[in-house]
Amino acid sequence: MQKRLLAALRDCGSFYTGDSQSVFSHVVRDEADIRIRPAVLNDCLAICEQADWQVTASLGFDGRVWELLALEPGDTAAQHYGLCADLGSTTIIMELVDLNTGETLASESVFNPQIAYGDDILTRIFYTKDHPERRRELQEATAKGFRKLMVQLSKETGVDTRKCNILTVAGNTTMMHFLLGLDAFGVFQSPYAVQTLEPEVCRGAELGIPVQGFVYLCPAMENYLGGDIISGMLATGLPDREEISVFLDVGTNGELVVGNQEFLLAGAGAAGPALEGGSVRTGMRAENGAVDSVTTENGRLKAHVIGETEAKGICGSGIVDLLAELYLNGWIDLRGRFQEAEIRTEESRDEDEKEKLRIPGLKKLPMRDAASEKDMEYAIEYAQGLYFYQSDIDEFIRTKAAAMTMVEYMMNLIGLGMEDVGRFYVAGAFGTHIDKESAVTIGMYPDIDRDKIISPGNTSLQGAKKLLLDRSLTEKAEEIIERMQYVQFGAVEEFIELMRAAQAIPHTDLQRFPTVERRLLERQAAKAEK
Repeated sequence: MQKRLLAALRDCGSFYTGDSQSVFSHVVRDEADIRIRPAVLNDCLAICEQADWQVTASLGFDGRVWELLALEPGDTAAQHYGLCADLGSTTIIMELVDLNTGETLASESVFNPQIAYGDDILTRIFYTKDHPERRRELQEATAKGFRKLMVQLSKETGVDTRKCNILTVAGNTTMMHFLLGLDAFGVFQSPYAVQTLEPEVCRGAELGIPVQGFVYLCPAMENYLGGDIISGMLATGLPDREEISVFLDVGTNGELVVGNQEFLLAGAGAAGPALEGGSVRTGMRAENGAVDSVTTENGRLKAHVIGETEAKGICGSGIVDLLAELYLNGWIDLRGRFQEAEIRTEESRDEDEKEKLRIPGLKKLPMRDAASEKDMEYAIEYAQGLYFYQSDIDEFIRTKAAAMTMVEYMMNLIGLGMEDVGRFYVAGAFGTHIDKESAVTIGMYPDIDRDKIISPGNTSLQGAKKLLLDRSLTEKAEEIIERMQYVQFGAVEEFIELMRAAQAIPHTDLQRFPTVERRLLERQAAKAEK
């Protein structure tokens, strides 16, 4: 039976394959082996006889050989689907893709179930350290997230996602370790001896993910430069462009790639949770109730809330807008400190002075870890009952400085300036929702032609989809990694000095931001006229 089936497969001229690339040349012309597992072979005879040997064969590639995954009676080649996913530390996003057309049929997201073991990655790493049973817990939690998404996609489309022959996944190095049930402590701890940077192709069943075929995990380069960034390279095509481009993925960590078709420099470093609202007292994720943008109207701050509901906190894009407005209004100086000459509290007795000098919504409130009633700091009300504190501003400036210093150092390393950049990609949800002008105003983005600043969205997911549709890109991913030169920012002596210079709004050297200087003068002139 097995010999007959294999001969039939080789004698036919085409195959319904486990990915979008035809395997005819591999199987027929090269007479490659086709592996048939006993569990599949057991049903083959009955299916073939039932369909008078008119069947559709689904094959998958495990990185070495092709495997017969399923036989179906008749011609079912039109029903050819695959899955791709972005495995984020906070959110998992999955798409169901028609592999015949390349069309995304549906997209769903869930909060990563790992959150139950810690809001941040470091907490999860320490939870699993020296506890294999806890690593299994996190692995199962991760797989549970994938299973939930598969169910949601099936309900939305009517497609049985369990029959998908391939799932491609991109995520950072820690997430890959958790998905595989590996010890992730080496990602965090020097000498950074991670368990794997190039995971093998896995059977879905081995990971608790019920696809009938294989799971491909995008390879990483370093402990802090994961498969999500390599996937981003595939999505943007940066490694193949003639012009010099910058790719920045901003989150708790900042990952950076600078280069073109001739060279690729990569690096990563801690940016900080403040960029996503994580360390801000009233910070939150970009969801219903979050302030996502701030403007000035009639001399007062005006907030927009996601979902048009009552404000519960502020997310990253809202913080960037808020700081830009505070600076342009002259309410904070380049250090991010509330201007003493402008400060008058709501309790000011002189009504004339209060109206003229008071910063609207400014109060003195207890510090986060106040030891006594005297431990107070300034805070400004950006929405009803919600305040942004001086310490919040200080933290945000430090973290935005870390991200932009990485870019500045890389450009200095290759002897070029920001004016030489053809494209400046800011990937991820943060880059998608942030206002370019506000980001330039506070020095988070360079002061370059705004058309060069590109927000490509979720490049991790986009790259995973490209891998799903073109198996040859697995070799491209490996080629990109081989070309990359990694810079360890922690080992750069002048990095701290460069970062100190960037700890200002927009920068200690205002001449680097001519458009910001112009906007500042225009805002001051308009204020003086009133």
